[in-house]
Amino acid sequence: MKSSAKNISLNSYDDIFSTEETREDEKREKVMDMPLSELHPFPDHPFQVRDDDSMKETVESIKEYGVLVPAIVRPRADGGYELISGHRRKRACELAGLPTMPVIVRNLDDDAATIIMVDSNIQRENILPSERAKAYKMKLDAIKHQGQRTDLTSVQVGQKLQGKVSRDLLAENSPDSSTQIQRYIRLNELAPQLQQMVDDKKIAMTPAVELSYLKPEEQTLLLDTIESEQATPSLSQAQRLKNFSQEGHLNEDSMLAIMSEEKKPEKSDLTIKADKLQKYFPKSYTPQQMEQVIIRLLDGWQKKRQRDQER
Repeated sequence: MKSSAKNISLNSYDDIFSTEETREDEKREKVMDMPLSELHPFPDHPFQVRDDDSMKETVESIKEYGVLVPAIVRPRADGGYELISGHRRKRACELAGLPTMPVIVRNLDDDAATIIMVDSNIQRENILPSERAKAYKMKLDAIKHQGQRTDLTSVQVGQKLQGKVSRDLLAENSPDSSTQIQRYIRLNELAPQLQQMVDDKKIAMTPAVELSYLKPEEQTLLLDTIESEQATPSLSQAQRLKNFSQEGHLNEDSMLAIMSEEKKPEKSDLTIKADKLQKYFPKSYTPQQMEQVIIRLLDGWQKKRQRDQER
């Protein structure tokens, strides 16, 4: 009779004497101090790291209290770790003279890493339109790619998932509505110089979206026209430029004719909601009565200001 000893598998000493609690603890994420030299930026990271006043405040906070929220990283194929969230904290640590920072290591694929990277940064204040545009596009592509898994039961299921993603899931964990996100994504179709004008608030968001439908060569022509005319297109002008382009009639002459028009002065109406004013008036006052009181107060303030200037 042949011995079956070769089929016997012996557990290690640690396996025999470890408890379920110990094994579960080993699975939990742990915070560790990582040398800054081991941390590398996320590829094509859309959010700029600026040495501005906000960065100065972060540096001072880290000097006093340390890094309160660990960064999230994942292992790199080329060695070291890739930052998913924590680019500003790393820069602040560098400016504070710290050699390490606390991190949590996660094994994430490219799509999951991209989604976490966008969601962990998109809530920040003072994000430029071009940054939002690139970030939302990266997240949309990542979620769509997740919806094209080969283990889906049919192509139709994948298409339905993609439809849900673009309309609903993309807006999750985002401060913008799905409609506004789609408008931001259109900015990726603008030439870099036009994107910069949007960031610099030289071109408003709404006309910028219309201009994103111009062909690359038409956008180049537009940049030349903006420089020659020293004017950027209004919404009405941008809409006509788009229409001319789609009809195949946009050329140097038609663009110059549109851009050289005298713009109508923009409306400067100021609206203050009644609920914001109500605390300054008796509850019985109607919006019309509040308006009358405000006008009388402003008239009195203006007359006093004129008297003070005449003295």
